[in-house]
Amino acid sequence: MSSILHRFGTLAFTMAFAVFFILVSINLSAQHDDHGNQNSSENWQDEIMEEEFQAGEMIIEHITDAYEWHIMTIGHTHVSVPLPIMLYDEGKFHFFMSSVFHHHDSHNGYYISHHDMNAGKLVRKNSDGEEVRPDLDFSFTKNVLAIFISMFILIFVFTSVAKAYKRREGKAPKGLQSFLEPIIIFVRDDIAKASIGEKRYKKYLPFLLTIFFFILLNNLMGIVPFFPGGANVTGNIGVTGVLALFTFIITTFSGNKNYWLHIVNAPGVPWWLKMPIPLMPVVELMGVFTKPFVLMVRLFANISAGHIIILGFISLIFIFGEIAAGAGYGVAVISVGFSIFMDILEVLVAFIQAYVFTLLSALYFGMATEEAH
Repeated sequence: MSSILHRFGTLAFTMAFAVFFILVSINLSAQHDDHGNQNSSENWQDEIMEEEFQAGEMIIEHITDAYEWHIMTIGHTHVSVPLPIMLYDEGKFHFFMSSVFHHHDSHNGYYISHHDMNAGKLVRKNSDGEEVRPDLDFSFTKNVLAIFISMFILIFVFTSVAKAYKRREGKAPKGLQSFLEPIIIFVRDDIAKASIGEKRYKKYLPFLLTIFFFILLNNLMGIVPFFPGGANVTGNIGVTGVLALFTFIITTFSGNKNYWLHIVNAPGVPWWLKMPIPLMPVVELMGVFTKPFVLMVRLFANISAGHIIILGFISLIFIFGEIAAGAGYGVAVISVGFSIFMDILEVLVAFIQAYVFTLLSALYFGMATEEAH
């Protein structure tokens, strides 16, 4: 058990670094900074006092990524964690903190756009006056920081548990051991062994444990409304895409002769579905790519949907409050009640989505390594 947990810790670090590198290098996430300049840094509760409340804008601002981590607002003072912005553009490196946008609309010609497809992203204007993105954006964002926080939590927890197993070899687990051991055994016996097989599961168990606890931890931290929680990591399609990419790569390189034979020439399929037009092989080959795609979208959509529903209930308070103060207070009771219910439901969804992603990954590994009968 201790050796598996050490391998788990190593994989957690590797996966987190890969997620960070891919996410910030090719900028898959829709980065959105709702505190981009002095005007936009005003809290959305203050903005609705001056203009009509825009529920859609508020929801999008809260579920998308940001260049800084807003913690709280005390009066007109915004407490936030500024994050480093690193750009490579026109042959030059640019490094500065996101806090510069609190006092200036732009810095070195770069600013956070609020228009069309570039909304929330760092841009500059070219010679024609059009907004263009930098060549490479390596900036730390709220989600990237949250990934590193969860990575260090996982490494610390499971390294400690692995050491405890070595110290207490042959003894009953206690403390954190006793809490995590049933979950680890569940992933091992009911997911890995059942889906991959008794002989082959050990090879994939560290990866399955890593994605299960990484997804579960970030799902739960996304529900917590205060720092270091509140980041919508698993509701970011860039993050879920990288996790699905890991599953795709491992499945593809683990596939044996029997796996590829079933794709190219599936047994039991009528010959007229294979030739002269290779209909079934094309369908099976498409399945190789659609399976990880579905993994990516399912996790992203389920987690984002929960956040959107809760924010939608909260928005009703301000929408009705603009009509009449009494209506706002009346709706607040119902909205808060439904929001609490949805929060409880999201805790359940956090476990279910971690389980489903891990189970499907294990099933793909099992199909790729299954021997011919």
